[in-house]
Amino acid sequence: MAVRHMLIAGRYRLGEPVGTGGMGRVWMARDEMLDRDVAVKEFVPPDWMTDDEKTRLRDRTLREARSAARLNHPNVVQIYDVVHADGLPWIVMELVPSRSLHQVIVDDGPYSPLAAARIGLKVLDALSAAHRAGVLHRDIKPHNVLIGQNGRVVLTDFGLATFVDDGTVTGPGLVVGSPQYVSPERARDGASTVESDLWSFGATLYASVEGRSPYARESAMATLMALATEQPDPPVLAEGLAPVLTGLLRRAPGDRLSADEVGRRLRAFIAAGGRTPAADRSMVPAQRQAGGAASATAGADGSRADGSPAHGKGGAAPPWFEPRPRRMSGDPGRPLGGDDGEPPAAAEPAVDDRPDRDGGLKVEVAHGRTVPSSRRVARRGRSVMAAVLTVAVIGVAVYATRRGAGDTDTGASSAAGPASRATIVAPGGFNPVTCNRPPSADASRTPQQGAARRVGNWALPPGYSLFTDDRSDLRLGVPDGWTYERVGTTICFRDPDSLRVLSVDPARKPTGDPLTACRAERDRMIRLRALPGYREISLGADPFAEHAAQWEYRYTSGGVLMHVITRWVALPGRAYALGWLTREIDWVGNKPTYQAIQPSVSFA
Repeated sequence: MAVRHMLIAGRYRLGEPVGTGGMGRVWMARDEMLDRDVAVKEFVPPDWMTDDEKTRLRDRTLREARSAARLNHPNVVQIYDVVHADGLPWIVMELVPSRSLHQVIVDDGPYSPLAAARIGLKVLDALSAAHRAGVLHRDIKPHNVLIGQNGRVVLTDFGLATFVDDGTVTGPGLVVGSPQYVSPERARDGASTVESDLWSFGATLYASVEGRSPYARESAMATLMALATEQPDPPVLAEGLAPVLTGLLRRAPGDRLSADEVGRRLRAFIAAGGRTPAADRSMVPAQRQAGGAASATAGADGSRADGSPAHGKGGAAPPWFEPRPRRMSGDPGRPLGGDDGEPPAAAEPAVDDRPDRDGGLKVEVAHGRTVPSSRRVARRGRSVMAAVLTVAVIGVAVYATRRGAGDTDTGASSAAGPASRATIVAPGGFNPVTCNRPPSADASRTPQQGAARRVGNWALPPGYSLFTDDRSDLRLGVPDGWTYERVGTTICFRDPDSLRVLSVDPARKPTGDPLTACRAERDRMIRLRALPGYREISLGADPFAEHAAQWEYRYTSGGVLMHVITRWVALPGRAYALGWLTREIDWVGNKPTYQAIQPSVSFA
């Protein structure tokens, strides 16, 4: 085992370890021949591995060096040397003072869309260079993107990489990627292509602006099941980047945007200062303007160039997205480690621009679809179940191998102190701020076809209809004319003419403490900087229910003070969360609407 100050190959003097995992360790070192600092990656197989498995992983280490050495690109870590000591390979590479993109997101929250686009373009350039050299990366994720102190962006860890003409490198039990960032086809059958790399790039770009992956779930199994059966979670913060994310995260590889098209769109987005270029505006939902026409000076969030609200039908257009706090320039921050000993990196580029916000992702709507015949349903069910089982068996085995082996992300040549454990925050998904964005172009409107006007023997107020969710058997009274669509497990209802948002998540777990759940969601949202100017009114047990909690607060969205309440209720065998959001100035006047909806919630 290597120790500090050990001399490797008579040339490289080891300093401090900057990242440790079950498969390897990265050291800061000094090249005594050339008198320069370098990073040295040590191959450290776990004791429980068989000799064959150790051989395969040793080959992976050498393959990483060969893959990266094929590339001469400013956004790829340079490989200087490969040496052997005690019969094991060591990779000598460029030292990049940095933090990983993953660690930046955990420490500082997600980037603005404009900053994310700039970072994404550099990663895309590196990935395209690899593809031109015939190298598939196969493990693109935020852990493997370094953000340097000087603003440099670097793609690293080619340990899973393979050459296009070199066949498969994945043997039985070997890692094939990280579940939250692996493409559907790779999770299903292990296929690695340029398109699967681009999907992983899209998931990484999504995380950089959203603060989580598009399939962030509570477990690897849940992630893989969602990957096999669901669309990616619609972005909440992506604004004009949403069409790019949509194009990269399409399920069919042949339907995804090409690298050239993604590069063109990102460059146009950056050149436009973070606003969706005119040529691409057909890809995103149009904002309501007076007389139904788009205002020439209105931004993608319904605001004008001077920051004032754009006016349309019914008065001020909703400021759907709150601007996140701007990152401070010139302060690289504390260099920390990453997940499970990931070698850390340093600060992100200082980007202070704020583009306007935009929805732009097509989401699945729970109702209004034609029901197929029972034969087709049965056929489709068998196909989906087969796909789910295949993904679960392959993917969970792979994930278990990775976790059991302790194969953490040591594949960066970054300089920092001791590693710290952190994970990208998973979506809480049950507060109405999640729904505070423009509806997608495919959003449906209430009332549903054939909707009742009563709940049992109780007549709904005039202008209300009964909404039914077939997935959960949820029923509740909702005003007519409101849009509705599903965002993750939350159903979002929006008044198209004023800023009134209703959210209901019928998929909460009935076990556990509702108050603890609300506190966790509060902490998550604050950590993501999604609640600027947060002021808590109350958070405690609901006095009118046996097993419920209520969370009420104010925050600022686009310069407007908002008022929000979330009620988390546990029932026998099920639980739900009901949320309500309006402007503070409208809170009292809109309270009767919320009071009419709240008691109508029931389950069939």
